[in-house]
Amino acid sequence: MRIARYTTGDDPAYGIVQGEPGSEVITPLAGDPLYVGLQPSGQPPVMLDDARLLAPVIPRSKIVAIGKNYADHAKEMGGEAPAEPMMFFKPNTAVVGPFDPVVLPAGSEEISYEGELAVVIKTITKGVKAENAAECIYGYTIANDVTARDWQRSDGQWARAKGFDTSCPLGPWVETELDPADLSIRTTLDGDVKQDGTTADMIHGIATIIEYASAAFTLLPGDVILTGTPAGVGLVEAGQQVTVEIAGIGSLTNTFVRR
Repeated sequence: MRIARYTTGDDPAYGIVQGEPGSEVITPLAGDPLYVGLQPSGQPPVMLDDARLLAPVIPRSKIVAIGKNYADHAKEMGGEAPAEPMMFFKPNTAVVGPFDPVVLPAGSEEISYEGELAVVIKTITKGVKAENAAECIYGYTIANDVTARDWQRSDGQWARAKGFDTSCPLGPWVETELDPADLSIRTTLDGDVKQDGTTADMIHGIATIIEYASAAFTLLPGDVILTGTPAGVGLVEAGQQVTVEIAGIGSLTNTFVRR
């Protein structure tokens, strides 16, 4: 099931996206299904082409991201893959949606894209074991873990480099029925393929990540986990467009701008 957050010019709403590409329809819901369930609002359906998709979730408290979770990416970054999940945070103010601009921050000259599978948490999750982790998952979406590489090198930690405003595009919707074990991830820059990987190559699987993260801190409904990126990351300039495609979900496109 594809659950979108969208607007037709009024306040943001939630709906279920159904149909084939080019004729998809949104069935409006009464509220955020994370909190009120899948209750139809009774409003008439909306053609997807007549709506503007928004980030499908605004994390209630945090985005937990996993670094160097693909061996080929760890190698291209000049290091070894970590023995345990390497976690960092992105603030919820970093989130933007499909086709929203990513604003290159003043003071950084090396901005990089990173296409990733994102996991949306469904329930209050603390100390969960890997074998029960699936019970905590609401669904999956696509993320671009935009990174200021020069700040990443200079700061000694990643808060500014990974957390600046607009550095976490999410979308196009949350897919609630998906097996994430072996999904193709492709990232294109102005149409040229830069990343072409599969979630099967994750070093630490999703269940392991949820167990590891929830042992340290409570995950709340709507929190998002970024699961790492395959090799092929590179720099992006103002005016360029990045699209991340994940099989079974769809695609997430954003244009980068300088203001």
